[in-house]
Amino acid sequence: MKVLVAEDQPLLRASLVELVAGDPRLDAAEARDGREAVEAAGRVRPDVVLMDIRMPVMDGLEATRAICAAHPGTKVVILTTFDLDEYVYEALRAGATGFLLKNAGTDEILRAVHIAYEGNAMLAPEVTKRMIAGLAARRARPDSDRMAMLSDRERDVVAAIVRGLSNDEIAAALFLSRATVKTYLSRLFLKLGVRDRTQLVILAYETGFVDSLRSL
Repeated sequence: MKVLVAEDQPLLRASLVELVAGDPRLDAAEARDGREAVEAAGRVRPDVVLMDIRMPVMDGLEATRAICAAHPGTKVVILTTFDLDEYVYEALRAGATGFLLKNAGTDEILRAVHIAYEGNAMLAPEVTKRMIAGLAARRARPDSDRMAMLSDRERDVVAAIVRGLSNDEIAAALFLSRATVKTYLSRLFLKLGVRDRTQLVILAYETGFVDSLRSL
């Protein structure tokens, strides 16, 4: 698996590259700013990018938007100092899979890389869901028609994703096979025009779908 580390602080960048390179399953590349990250993504074709949100020349938000648009298969995990940084929310809407605080432990960083590679969103930590919920609520748009076209079963799957359940947990909760859950997810992404679980959760908050769950 190829991992691109985009970080403007030399010491932190070196530490992250060393951490990634120390995992025999990973190959590391690096970039000093957003522009270099975009160029490196085209050259290296990384599976996962660890992207600093605040960088010179081109910030992580713009770089994330460019990389996700040009390379849909590349997963971007945002690195930030602040867990409530509004730029993180915009990066998630731009296509990032999730975010990670810079003071995360080494095991957590490597786990985040593998989780992103497997196509799962970084939604388990409560702080992540709290950030998405709080910021999305302030930007809510009357777009409920997109959710209204879902079947009852599809709505059940969306509700489970909002709760942060894994595919196996969704399968157990809804009495479905794991393969059927994957089929539902692919269908939901296509029908709703979202890239992954993270954007699906954001859409669920923005459209008021989550509020409808709370009222039940």
